[in-house]
Amino acid sequence: MPRSTNNPAARQRHKKVLKRAKGFRQARSKWYQFAKQFSEKSLDYAWRGRRIRKRDFRSLWIVNINAAAREHGLSYRHFIHGLKEAGILLDRKVLADLAVSEPATFQKLAETVKSKLSAPPQSPA
Repeated sequence: MPRSTNNPAARQRHKKVLKRAKGFRQARSKWYQFAKQFSEKSLDYAWRGRRIRKRDFRSLWIVNINAAAREHGLSYRHFIHGLKEAGILLDRKVLADLAVSEPATFQKLAETVKSKLSAPPQSPA
């Protein structure tokens, strides 16, 4: 009895990998063996890149907040600490957007933080 190879499924699998490797250079986009290796590696890079993008955006927001806070005489750490003391629950993405697009609103936040930081600490009751 002849050997069965399940050729339709293998061809479908190969086509899927070669389609994913479209745009790669030379044998990486033509030969299944290389296309499989490098398309898997590209998926690893994409996964890692999605995590790095989150990290990069957070650091960009922090830079924007720091620059805007320093215009109002506060450092980033004092600004964030003052927001927590005042009970203002805005995340860094929103704060950075306010700093860039609505400086007047950010100025009011900075004034609130300054008044909260300059107030004497309250004794626990």
